[in-house]
Amino acid sequence: MSLQKITPDEGRRRRRFLIGAGVTAGAGALARHLPLTVMQPATAAETAPAAKVETKHTVCTHCSVGCSVEAVVSNGVWIRQEPAFDSPLNMGAHCAKGASVREHGFGEHRLRYPMKLVNGKYERISWDQAINEIGDRLLALRKQSGPDALMVIGSSKHNNEQAYLLRKWVSMWGSNNVDHQARICHSTTVAGVAQTFGYGAMTNSFNDLHHSKAVLFIGSNPAEAHPISMLHFLHAKELGAKMIVIDPRFTRTARFAHHYVRVRPGTDIALVWGILWHIFANGWEDKKFIADRTYGMEEVRKEVAKWTPEKVSDVTGVPEAAVRTTAEMLALNRPSSVVWCMGITQHHVGTANVRALSILQLALGNIGVPGGGANIYRGHDNVQGATDVGPNADSLPGYYGLAEGAWKHFATAWGVDYSWLLSRYGSKELMEKPGITVSRWFDAVNEEAQYMDQPTNLKAVFYWGHAPNSQTRLPDMKAAMQKLDMLVVIDPYPSLTAAMHGRQEGVYLLPAASQFETQGSVTASNRSIQWREKVIEPLFECKTDHEIMYLFARKLGFHEQLCKNIKVVMNEPVVEDILREINRSCWTIGYTGCSPERLKLHMENKHTFDPTTLRAESGPCKGDYYGLPWPCWGTPEMKHPGTPILYDLSKTIAEGGLPFRANWGVDKDGVSLLAADGSTNRDSELDTGYPEFDHVFLKKLGWWSELTPAEQAQAEGKNWKTDNSGGIIRVAIAHGCAPFGNARARCHVWNFPDPVPVHREPLLSPRRDLVAKYPTYDDKANFWRLPTLYKSVQAVDFSKDYPLVMTSGRLVEYEGGGEETRSNPWLAELQQHMFCEVNPQDAAQIGATLGEYIWIETPTGARLKMMAMVTPRVPAGIVWMPFHFGGWWMGEDLEKHYPEGGAPEVRGESVNTAWTYGYDAVTMMQETKVSLCRLARA
Repeated sequence: MSLQKITPDEGRRRRRFLIGAGVTAGAGALARHLPLTVMQPATAAETAPAAKVETKHTVCTHCSVGCSVEAVVSNGVWIRQEPAFDSPLNMGAHCAKGASVREHGFGEHRLRYPMKLVNGKYERISWDQAINEIGDRLLALRKQSGPDALMVIGSSKHNNEQAYLLRKWVSMWGSNNVDHQARICHSTTVAGVAQTFGYGAMTNSFNDLHHSKAVLFIGSNPAEAHPISMLHFLHAKELGAKMIVIDPRFTRTARFAHHYVRVRPGTDIALVWGILWHIFANGWEDKKFIADRTYGMEEVRKEVAKWTPEKVSDVTGVPEAAVRTTAEMLALNRPSSVVWCMGITQHHVGTANVRALSILQLALGNIGVPGGGANIYRGHDNVQGATDVGPNADSLPGYYGLAEGAWKHFATAWGVDYSWLLSRYGSKELMEKPGITVSRWFDAVNEEAQYMDQPTNLKAVFYWGHAPNSQTRLPDMKAAMQKLDMLVVIDPYPSLTAAMHGRQEGVYLLPAASQFETQGSVTASNRSIQWREKVIEPLFECKTDHEIMYLFARKLGFHEQLCKNIKVVMNEPVVEDILREINRSCWTIGYTGCSPERLKLHMENKHTFDPTTLRAESGPCKGDYYGLPWPCWGTPEMKHPGTPILYDLSKTIAEGGLPFRANWGVDKDGVSLLAADGSTNRDSELDTGYPEFDHVFLKKLGWWSELTPAEQAQAEGKNWKTDNSGGIIRVAIAHGCAPFGNARARCHVWNFPDPVPVHREPLLSPRRDLVAKYPTYDDKANFWRLPTLYKSVQAVDFSKDYPLVMTSGRLVEYEGGGEETRSNPWLAELQQHMFCEVNPQDAAQIGATLGEYIWIETPTGARLKMMAMVTPRVPAGIVWMPFHFGGWWMGEDLEKHYPEGGAPEVRGESVNTAWTYGYDAVTMMQETKVSLCRLARA
């Protein structure tokens, strides 16, 4: 679609949108200036029956800010959307994506009915045929190759209940080969933050930035990635907060900064240690906080001492003065907050990057205080919730892990025998071993079987609400797709999966309902949980994801176990019952107090919550924090208000306070891991550090008798995480104590490859002089069931033939893999071409000019054709590309390979077609921020 030339059909479609969105209300003002002769009263021959008009409360389905949307529905038709001015999160504001979500409710490019690939063309089939054919192939596959031959790639677009049910579904199928988008956006955050503080989540909230005196945005571009979050920061800026932006590219966020720092990609640890060097050298650290609430800071000091200003400048490219200014602004304007996103996480040292920033905040005493925090903006609307309770390859819901005790806990919660669950798996070893990750599933197809750490290669894959072009190394993925016995896509839109595979048969497309066609809870980045009402009934032949799960479970023979405690109506598990099962099982993270009734009450009374503190000062939710940010401890009857700021000692546990979690024992090599005396929450009856609560500790304290007889029966032999009565948690909180103990944050994580983060050069580093000084890890034989390469990749010098560093990021117009947003005509008009930002010096080398096509070539052999955007936003030697595009393949438009009418409005090359090898050494996060390329004119 061109902005200059709009066809009559496109014009009608635009008018339909404007009318439906209420934009034409402005015509009333125009009419006041028209001649009287053109203004005539309208009459109707008959009086039409009054339409039933309702307003449904829902939540935007794009990023993780959690913006409320008021959907106006007339006789079942979604006619317009209104700003939710009473939402404390978005306060009536929307970005371009949020303002156009109504289009996703009836988008013209959606999948409308099940389809099957026959002789290279998609043909319509019935749901019965789809379920039976796919089910029969799965049963045959299970008999021939075992349950681990299947990989289910879940979704951060599922609501909490669907995400939870999918993990349960795959567990009852008998495999841990299940994952979702969090693996490739913030798995390094979850691992790094959890192993430092205790929980792997954002500590404060978007709103809490109002209290900040300085904010460091590093590897984060919220002006485009999380636009409404910027409203909260800009309010802080108006109140005097300093703004620092660290990014290789001058972003739309950087234009607001008081201090912008341009860093060489892949050198974040060196830069953070350089900042800490100045903090330690000037005595700006919070010495009491470090002494009372941290473990291992002396080991950090030793590493930081190596990073003198000269060395930092050499490695990072940042002048010493800029590093010192950053340190000074953070230290002298406290509380100060650090915000990071995928610019930090998507590296082969992503977990170490995260830990370095967490340690920086500990050194400054910025954790557990309003205006401080480690604030991690998540990418998808429910990536936080799906991570908390959904399809993770290394854990059951609630981060319980995969050990026998975790399985027995969930066997009880699900009402099935542990022995039955065990029988579904290939072996006990496989049941307790982390599965294949979404970032590497294609390697589990292509790898020689002898090098796989499971009995067989993957032979079937479900893409259930996930974009393949959000993953790296697409040529390897395409090769794997062609080897599979079966590929199933379940999505409201076809996604690039439907077009890129190059197969002739064995592909099924199943139309899933959007999140506006179902109801359920969704967790924003700040841990607030909101309830979405169903806006409209599923369109066309679409089915909700949880109905599809149930239909497959029935075909495969475990539907009774899947929904033993969940009512099923017309083949659809009741969402409220699923959440109640989450409430009864996920004690670890406090998803237990957030009942459907409490969440619905919050949505109905959004106007009573303060937009800074998120607390309701009046009304039926008085005392609660909006969305009951987890942990919301105990049963719903306890009425815990939620925890707005993690690790805040100034509040009682009952009021939302918390210490650091005692998750690693009570001592390490004779050094206490528990908090110092006096470093406890307000009104705690234990005025010292203490371990997590279990039946033994409760008895030693003399508090066991405070459990009811029924609670004692369930709590005997259990700890706070596995006591299904909730009694241990209730009694601990009654005495002012945190159920998980009171410990020190770990600056030294002895179970990680680098206990204290160290700088390691990128795998494809152009600085070959630094590779010898700061090498990567050794290759690994069995890592998440696969061999994983590090030094053998770094050993090859590609920099002579590929002299430019390439990196990637987000646009405000599109989201994720982009298939949904690029199918929205109102967003498609805003960004019509895939492009590459090139510095004028580099463009001159090949004679490229603005708006002309160029080729981007990488060491994989991939060649991408896209428009050149010649701009100084990127420095010489670096190119930048957005990652939301797909639909082209190395210069070829794939439109004809989509099902008829299913291709998005805007198509272009996916940057990940060209991306190279690289994975985090803890989580298997893909490397997307540092690689090498070269340019040529097209």
